[in-house]
Amino acid sequence: MKVVLALTFVASASAVTPTQKVIQLLQGMMSKGKEEKQAEEVRFSKFKQWCENTDSEKSKAIAKEKATIEELDAEIGVLNADVESLAKEIASLDKDVDTWKTDIKASTEVRGQERADYSATHQDYSESLDALDRAIQTLKKIASNVPQAEESLLQVQQVAGKLLPEHARRVLAAFLQSARSGDIHNQAPEANAYEFQGGGIIDMLEDLKNKFRSERSDLEKEELNQKHDYEMMVQTLNDEIEGAEKERSRKAESKANKQKRSAEAVGEKADEEADLAADSKYLSDLTSECTVKSKDFEQRQKLRGEEIEAIGQAIDILASPDVAGAAEKHLPSLLQKGKSHSFAQLRSVAKSPNQEKVALYLQQVAAQLGSTVLAQAAEHAEADPFKKVAKMIKNLIIKLKEEANEEAEHTGWCNTELTTNKQTREQKTADVENLHSEIEETRASNAKLSLEIGELQDDISALEKAMAKATEDRAAEKEKNKATIADSQAAQEAVSNALQVLKDFYDKAKEATALTQGVSEDAPETFSEPYKGQQGESGGVLGMLEVIQSDFARLETDTKAAEAEGKEEYEQYMGDSKTDKAVKQTDIKNKSDKVTRQAESLSQLEEELGGTQKELDAAMD
Repeated sequence: MKVVLALTFVASASAVTPTQKVIQLLQGMMSKGKEEKQAEEVRFSKFKQWCENTDSEKSKAIAKEKATIEELDAEIGVLNADVESLAKEIASLDKDVDTWKTDIKASTEVRGQERADYSATHQDYSESLDALDRAIQTLKKIASNVPQAEESLLQVQQVAGKLLPEHARRVLAAFLQSARSGDIHNQAPEANAYEFQGGGIIDMLEDLKNKFRSERSDLEKEELNQKHDYEMMVQTLNDEIEGAEKERSRKAESKANKQKRSAEAVGEKADEEADLAADSKYLSDLTSECTVKSKDFEQRQKLRGEEIEAIGQAIDILASPDVAGAAEKHLPSLLQKGKSHSFAQLRSVAKSPNQEKVALYLQQVAAQLGSTVLAQAAEHAEADPFKKVAKMIKNLIIKLKEEANEEAEHTGWCNTELTTNKQTREQKTADVENLHSEIEETRASNAKLSLEIGELQDDISALEKAMAKATEDRAAEKEKNKATIADSQAAQEAVSNALQVLKDFYDKAKEATALTQGVSEDAPETFSEPYKGQQGESGGVLGMLEVIQSDFARLETDTKAAEAEGKEEYEQYMGDSKTDKAVKQTDIKNKSDKVTRQAESLSQLEEELGGTQKELDAAMD
């Protein structure tokens, strides 16, 4: 992490060294420290005034909450007593209403029975009066007809039997008994009629009719009186019930309201008690915090002054030539030390100049032989890298060999099929084609070898230049590393002195100020974290100085390692390059010998092609 920070400084400002960057930061920190020290004094003044105001407000609030709790206690007691009294009154009303409802029910049952008795008795009177009317009318119309009179009187006896007086029942019974025994039937008609009228039966029935009508009227009057009495009693009881229920509803509503208010008062009391507890705790914490922060403020002000002094000493040390001069000279180049210098990069091979010659040669041969395959190879030789062209030529040689084999197979088939002069012409034609193919293959192989030889020659030339350049660079690098090691050692000692000054201060700062927690979000801003100096977003001034110190130490270590590595790599490179050069020279010799042999073979093939062509021309004549 420290190395990364140092490299970041170098990358961010090419004209400023890491040490200069830290000096600038320390100067900014000094200005910031002075501003913050003054601002902290202003903030604490506001905080102190807030402590005094809040203490007064909370003390008043606590006194008011205690008084409110006492008032709510008294109100809750009165309300609960009222609720208990109302509950008893409501129970008494409920009992009265139940009694009155029971009386109404009992009276209604009695009234129902009276009405039923009245209806039955009234019906008996009405039916009896109807029977008497019919009997009287019958007796008056058919007085001499004893059987009809007997039937009418029997009906009267059956309908009004229970209403008839004892005397009337005996008369009717005696008359009906005589009629059944036949005594009346044996008398003369005149005597019968006389006895029937003179016996007073009709009069008796008239008297009974008047009597029943009077009694029915009395019965109706009595029914009206009983009904009126019942209705009056029920109305009175219903009025009592309605009044009691209204009174009960009023008392129940009053009870519910008092219960509700009692519950509200209990809740309000609980809220007041919670507020009282919270405010009491707040006041206690406030007193403690204000006292502690007053002490912390004094310590912080002292600490800030000491920090400003320590930063000034560090700036003086870092600005000295031992640190600032060495940093300006060496640290900007520290980034480059991380990049490995490889001598193998000097062996990169450029495009061979002979590639154009090979391409031109292939074009000439393709035009001479009319070969599209060689024409394509010439285009690739001119446009593509050497390795790709070499691969293409190898593929071309393989293709030519395959075509030669196909032509040989075709020629064999022709030899077996043709037995005439035609066979000879075709044989010669096949021979000519085979020779053309072989010549084209040989020329392509020579072109490929020529291209490879040119490439090897260019490689050797480039390698010799790289070896000379490596020897020159190694000597300069050795001298530079020696000076860098001496500068880094002196810088490390100076940075260590500056770091010790600030480290002593910050170690002391870690123990000087304790963290205090705020009790209220509305408190004026002061400080809620321990003050440990301006270590800031970049890891603090201590971290940055340690980075610079480690950079100088790493500069020394890396330079020593780079010197040893550079020497070893140079020796390894020179050995490898000499071996590589010898291998390439041997390869050039072998390829050149092969080109010579194939050139001789090419002359023989061309001569053989000329003779075979003449034989073919002769066979064609």
